[in-house]
Order: sequence, then C-alpha cells, then structure tokens
Amino acid sequence: MAEDINTQHTERTQKTSKMQLVLSVPPHVRDSQSVTYIMWCVVISLLPAAGYSCYLYGLKAAKLLIASTISAIIAEAAYQMLMKKKITAHDGSAAITGLLLAMNVPPHAPVWMVCIGSAFAIIIAKQLFGGIGFNIFNPALAARAFLMASWPVHMTTAWHQFNPGNILAKDIANIANLPPTAFDAITSATPLACLKSAPQIIADYGASAEAVLQTLLSNTMLKSLFIGSVGGCLGETSALFLLIGATFLFIKRIISWHIPITYILTVAIFMGIYYALRPLPGAESIDHFLPRMVLFHILSGGLILGAFFMATDMVTSPVTHIGMIIYAIGCGVIASIIRLWGGYPEGVSYSILLMNAIVPLIDRYIKPKVFGTLKRTTGE
Repeated sequence: MAEDINTQHTERTQKTSKMQLVLSVPPHVRDSQSVTYIMWCVVISLLPAAGYSCYLYGLKAAKLLIASTISAIIAEAAYQMLMKKKITAHDGSAAITGLLLAMNVPPHAPVWMVCIGSAFAIIIAKQLFGGIGFNIFNPALAARAFLMASWPVHMTTAWHQFNPGNILAKDIANIANLPPTAFDAITSATPLACLKSAPQIIADYGASAEAVLQTLLSNTMLKSLFIGSVGGCLGETSALFLLIGATFLFIKRIISWHIPITYILTVAIFMGIYYALRPLPGAESIDHFLPRMVLFHILSGGLILGAFFMATDMVTSPVTHIGMIIYAIGCGVIASIIRLWGGYPEGVSYSILLMNAIVPLIDRYIKPKVFGTLKRTTGE
C-alpha cells in the first residue's frame, strides 16, 4: 500500500515538473504578417501609380523612381555595414522610402537630387533615430522637406509641359474666352498653384472670376485630375491608380479607414466652409461651383497619396483608433491652412510631419484602459 502511494506521488511530481509556466516579454498576441511582408505589400500598392507616372512623363520619371529606390537601399545597407548592425535593407522599408520620395518630386527634378534625398531619408531621418520602428518622422517626407529647403527651384519649377489636348497644355482651346495673358498664367502651373493664384490672375489680367472658375473646375479638369493627366509631382499623377493601390492595402488589412478617410473628410469640410464664407473676388455667388471646388482640392496635389500611403505609416502614426482620428483631423486642418494661406500651394507633406511630432503625446493621453486595473481615486 505504501509503495502504491509513493508511486502515485512520484507520477504527480513528474507531471507537475513538466507543466512549468513559460514567461516571455510582450507582445503575447502576434500577427502572422511580418514586417517584410507588410513593407513589400506597400511597395506593390504603389506600383500602379508609379507605373502610370512613367507612362505619363516618360523615361525621366522611371529614372527618378529607380535611382531614388536603389539609393535608399544602398544607403541603408552601407550604414548598417559601417555600424556593424544586422543588414535589413531587403525588408522593403528602404524601398518604400525611396519610392515615396521619388513620387514627391517634380518629373524633371535632377537624378542626383533624389539620390541625396534618399540618403538623407535613410541615414538622418531613419537610422540615426534607431532604425525601423524608432524614427519619429516619416523618412520620405523629412527628405522632401530637406530637398525643398536645399533646392527650392528644382522642387517648385521642374514641372512637365503636356502636348495639346490636355487641360493644362499651352495649346488647348481657351474654352472660357479668358484674356490670353490670363490663360497663359493658368496653363503654366500645377492645378493647386492655378487655384491659389486665381485671385491674382483676376485682379492683374482683368479676367472674369466666372471664366477662371469655369476653366479650373470644368468636367475636363476634374476628369484629368482623377485619371492623372495633369502637372505635378510623380505621385500626384492619378487619383485612380492611387486608389487602386489603397484598395489593395485595405484588402490586406495593412491600413484601416481611420486616418485616410478622416484626413480627406477634414480637408473637404474645411474647404467647403471656407469657400462658402469667402468666395473668390468677383465670384460671390459660387454656390454652383462649391461642390466642384471641394472635389478639386481632394483630387489635386498630394492629398490622396499622403492620406493613404504616408500618414498611415505605422511607425509615425498613433496606435489607437481614437488617436488616429485626432491625428488625421490635425493633418487635414494644417494641410488646409497651408493651402489657403501658406507660401506654397500644397501642405500635405508639412501637415503630416508636424503631426508626426505630436504622435507621442497623442499615444500618451489617448490610450485604452489596462485590463484588471482600478480607477485611481482622490487621496491615493
């Protein structure tokens, strides 16, 4: 009897010793999607718009895209080798940075400039902060700001002149019968620059506000903005192809609606209120133009590119859904303010960079309650 008891005790001891608790550091819930998988999915999502920019602008665009991407990968590998760190240049994050930077420069920017910008993005804006997951600012946008400050002429004048038949081509018919000088001023700039300079064109050239708005907000213009046959940076080529890439990211559940939709809606609401209260001089009754004005701001510039592909950067955006919405509202308000009153016609890049700086504060004050904790009371 005693032997049986001892045998049972021994068996229980052995079973207990095998059922040891395993302790590990968080996170304890892991996703099957790796960093490499996510990064290359983002690269794939950018290819439709990048490919269309090559079709639209020609070999020059392809050179910029390839040179910027390769420079970013080389810069990351070289830095990590020099610092004797693990080489991660193959994970796709450097490729995204180089590709996004190229899509944020004019089609005729010099190749050497984007190469310098890619090196700045990787080494200064990313690696010196600790590498992927530690950078405060979006590296591609930080590099764009660096290029804008260093070579403003290349960043603001290297626009593409289209052949006849495009809404912004020099030889297109003057459908609104604008004065020749006013028509030349409108057709020599990007869409956002045209809209921003519209009051000056009306005042300087004696153009009718109705005729200016009729040209800028025509069906042909809005169609060109959606399909992509307009002047601008490489990433502003086509809202259609950008949305195709964004749909791919939604299907893969790499991004959620909170940042891009809130960002775009904020810009739409801000612009709608502004133009309803303060129409263009000489066009006080622009109620029939108001929806087109809002749509113009959504489709033009880098809003769609920034909202879906740069503001959603998981490293530099908030981690909670409420935080994402607050962050996106801030981006939309800042972008709208710069577009309306700033020195540049576009404000998407700077809006995201400025909001990147306060993401740590958003994450600090907008965070979910930890399960199992008690609410702190006065006197504790």
